[in-house]
Amino acid sequence: MKTLLTLFCLAGALCLAQQNPPSNMKGMDMPGHDMSQMSAPKADEDSNASDGAMHSMEGRHMDMGPHMKMTALRAPQPGDADRAQKVAETARAVMEKYKDYHVALDNGFKIFLPRVPQKQYHFTNYTYGSEAASRFNPEHPTSLLYEKDGDGYRLVGVMYTAPRTFTEDDLNRRIPLSVAQWHEHVNFCRAPLGHWRESWGPNAKFGFKGSIATQAECDAAGGKFIPVVLDWMVHLYPLDKDAAQIWSVDRQHAD
Repeated sequence: MKTLLTLFCLAGALCLAQQNPPSNMKGMDMPGHDMSQMSAPKADEDSNASDGAMHSMEGRHMDMGPHMKMTALRAPQPGDADRAQKVAETARAVMEKYKDYHVALDNGFKIFLPRVPQKQYHFTNYTYGSEAASRFNPEHPTSLLYEKDGDGYRLVGVMYTAPRTFTEDDLNRRIPLSVAQWHEHVNFCRAPLGHWRESWGPNAKFGFKGSIATQAECDAAGGKFIPVVLDWMVHLYPLDKDAAQIWSVDRQHAD
């Protein structure tokens, strides 16, 4: 099984190549800050958080397109909301530590594709990513999620990862699938040389937004087909006000 680091490097190379036909791959620094307070999700009713998240996300895994695979939502089970809340509380404490992006950089987080404009920038800790391949530690998110804020960044969430070989039962043991939906990026067709510009825009053929989503189509177009680009991942936004927003699948998809 390839390590998470290898997969991230592959994705980085692919994404950067799509955005900037072979030239440089330099740049690993920038800025982020500020955080607001939020009240923790109520845990007195086990079904409340799960039901809220389910209402927010119901049916969403059906319209993610051919390049993103989502786990199916499960019926809430006793203890699910409490388990998910504990993960969110731990993630919130992690965010308090890293609201100043300089602290994240000093603690081994690297900006993923800093020169590519993004809605959210993943500050990734590859040591934590490797750890996630064998065990789940909510205190060690693979990535911190920052949004651009003037010349700096504002911390908005965290991302956890799990091996792409994991079953949904395996993922459920980390974070209950009645509350969270994990996703992975699939059916990637890398553009052949000379066709980089066909990887973006409304009529893209290649890449994460391309119309090509099968091995046969990719082969016919001269591309390189990659069935699964990265490991399983889940974003959460612990500073939001309810479980549905903390585990928002819409926000994951937008990112």
